[in-house]
This record gives sequence, structure tokens and C-alpha cells, in this order.
Amino acid sequence: MTQWGIIGLGNIAHHFVKDLALVAEAKLYGVASRSEEKARDFAVEHGAQAYFGSYEALLEDPEVKVVYIATPHTSHHKWSMAAIRAGKHVLCEKPLGMNLAEVLEMTQFAQENNVFLMEALWTRFNPSIQEIVAKIKQNQIGKIQYLQADFGFYAMDRDPLSRVLNPLLGGGSLLDIGIYPIFLSYLLLGMPKNILASATYSPQGTELQTAMIFEYEKAKAVLYSGFTSKSSMVAQISGSEGLISIESRWHETQGYQLEKEGEVQSFSKPTTGRGYAHEIHAVHEALNTGQLEQPQWTHKNSCDLVRLLDQVQKITKTPLH
Repeated sequence: MTQWGIIGLGNIAHHFVKDLALVAEAKLYGVASRSEEKARDFAVEHGAQAYFGSYEALLEDPEVKVVYIATPHTSHHKWSMAAIRAGKHVLCEKPLGMNLAEVLEMTQFAQENNVFLMEALWTRFNPSIQEIVAKIKQNQIGKIQYLQADFGFYAMDRDPLSRVLNPLLGGGSLLDIGIYPIFLSYLLLGMPKNILASATYSPQGTELQTAMIFEYEKAKAVLYSGFTSKSSMVAQISGSEGLISIESRWHETQGYQLEKEGEVQSFSKPTTGRGYAHEIHAVHEALNTGQLEQPQWTHKNSCDLVRLLDQVQKITKTPLH
């Protein structure tokens, strides 16, 4: 039984621990918040054995073996480094760091301290995505020529100081949700040879929507993220011999369609729980085999992904963090 600790008890942590309960070999041991009352309430609600009024206190507890970090983006580096220093294995929410320099430092520090570190990019382990990757490798739609993926929801009515809109907390659509379309393009096509991008900003300097074209040797990816309106959140992968359409919301999809030679096949691939259970299993698989990286989402993958985020930010003149 692997005992987990949770740092940062916002909405995503509530979803995560519900799925943690579905993984037989995982146990929610401890939860930490800067408010001891909030930590206590969370522990009672989700059946945690211990709660802590500071992140440091959780990291000092020898019973915690793996830490899930769900704090705002700007503190992922700080608390991942602290957890690694304490000898804990780490699953940290995406983006792993605010820029390449942070991610390089985090991954190197994990390797030096012989602990596991993975970016919690749960979509990588979604059953539909896994199956789609396999079918593309089997050349079932031929060579990819065009990929489209978007992720948008309306967030302009939120508090400007909230995690989503506050630039001091790493707010903006790109790091929060634009990372998903970029991830899909990277997963299926690799690093682009060129990037075109344009963004819109709020008066406070928060990036509100970004449109991107990733250019490859023989393919193009059209990607979008935004907080100014809801988008379809459907993804399409167009090959020389067929088309794969991923159902909305594609980043947590429960199925997909494959169109080839005039025939359309639908595939249902429901997730376990909300979908976080699959990345939790992936963490356990790595730990059980003594690996410091998950082979399906490695340190190099996280470095490549943040490189792409950095490039888009530079092109659109997003203030670099």
C-alpha cells in the first residue's frame, strides 16, 4: 500500500482524491493546507488519516511516500523541490514548472536525490488517447497531415485575483488549458519546426486567448486556448488515409471515432472515475519497478512541453516568469 500526501486542497485535489480511492494499492494518508481548518475539513470529507496546517509539516511526516502537488502554477517548483529534498516521490500538476529553467532544475534534482518525479498530465494516460496513439503507430490513418485541438471556457466573470486570471499566480489560458492542445500536437507529431502564434491580453497583463499554428515537415497543427468563450473542445487528427475525432471534452474523453474509406466506427473507452486513476496507476507502475521516470511521460517530455510553452509566450510577448 502506497501512502499519499496532498499539498494544495483546491478543486482539482477534491477530484484527484476521489479517484485515488478507486486505486486499490493507494491510500490517502495526509493532506496539507495553509489553513489547518481547511485541511481538517478536507481530511474528514475524504477519509485522510492525517491533516496538516502547513505544507512543511506534511513533508516532514515519514509516513508520506508520494506527494501530489496541486498548488497554483507559480509554486510548483518550490514545493516539488521541497518534497524531493524531503525524499518524497512527486506527482506535480501541470505545468511542471513556469519555464524550462525551473523544469530542468526539478528533473535534475529528482534524479540526484533518487526520487520519482512526474508531471500530472493525466490526458497522456486516458484510455482513448492510449488507444489512438497505438492505432496511429499501426498506420491505421496513414501519415498525419493535419491536427486540430482547442480548449476554451468562459472565465471573464471570475475574480481577477483568482488563480485563473491573476498573472502573479501564473494565470492565463495558455499554461492552464492551452497546455493540452500543445501536448496533443507534441505527443503525435513531436517538436514543430516552426510556430506561429497570436494572443490577447487583459489590462492586467493576463493572456486571455491564444491561437497557434505548429508547422511540421509534412503536417500542420491548429491549436487554441481561451477564457473569453466556450469552444467545442473536440480534437481531430487527419491522416492521409483516415480521420480520428476525439469526443468533447477531448482532454478527458470517454471515446472517439475513426472514419476510413467512407465508414465511421465509434469506440467507447470510459475512464475509471474522473480519469485521474490512470495516471495514479502509472505512478505506481514506475515505483514498483524502481523507475524514477514514467516511460510514457518522461522528464524529457516535460522539458519539451515547457519549451513549447516558452516559445509561444515569447512569440506572443507574454511576460516571461
